[in-house]
Amino acid sequence: MAPTATQRLALLLLAVAMPAAAVSASCAGEHFPQGRTYVTCEDLPSLGAALHWTYDASVPSLSLAFVAAPAAPGGWVAWGINPAAGGGMVGTQALVALAGAAVSSSAPVVRTYNITGYAPLGKASTPIAFPETDLAADVGGGGGKVRLYATLRLEMVGTKKVVNHVWQVGSSVTRGAPDVHAMDPENLAAMGKLVLADGAAASPIAPSSSGDGRGDGSSSRLPSSGQSSRAADMAGVSPPAVVGLAFLGFLTMVG
Repeated sequence: MAPTATQRLALLLLAVAMPAAAVSASCAGEHFPQGRTYVTCEDLPSLGAALHWTYDASVPSLSLAFVAAPAAPGGWVAWGINPAAGGGMVGTQALVALAGAAVSSSAPVVRTYNITGYAPLGKASTPIAFPETDLAADVGGGGGKVRLYATLRLEMVGTKKVVNHVWQVGSSVTRGAPDVHAMDPENLAAMGKLVLADGAAASPIAPSSSGDGRGDGSSSRLPSSGQSSRAADMAGVSPPAVVGLAFLGFLTMVG
């Protein structure tokens, strides 16, 4: 028997609501401690990570929250900006939250590193090119996610509207220092371009011709123009609403 008009309407509502609910359950559904709010968020294209940020061009400064789960309990997460034209890991001014380095509290320890090569990082922070304030981290949001907070002064980037950014996760911390991360495809793809001016983010940077994931070549792809965050703004469909629509669809199909 051909579906009725009511049945077709119910199926259409379900088709619209299910993707919207998936978006709203991603970065747009993250809740931070009181006092931490951000204008824009983006689900990054690898490692299940997300970036939340507010850019103030008048300073200029970038307030951010980077959210990702370490590769294993007691591991670490990292995010940073590489001011070099080619992007990649070397040259990144990194913020690292080490879940496995916490001693007196459950909060991850936050350190800064100027990534000058491929040697293992030490226990002590090294100065970075972007003056940082409000460094902090916590565990929240489910799934063992670590949330890394910071505000960076971006005078060094001048009038640039696009910067290279890199993110990463690791599985362990030894004597207070982050151990080397895996070299899986997802790890090697964890870099992109962040558009500061309008809040868009993160098309991946094309891998270098050597295939080592070090990102020595620049990307030929354009930024994504912030589709995820705008889709979340337009969605406005809560999981309970999806359940209700699903029930409506069931009733119309059996009615």
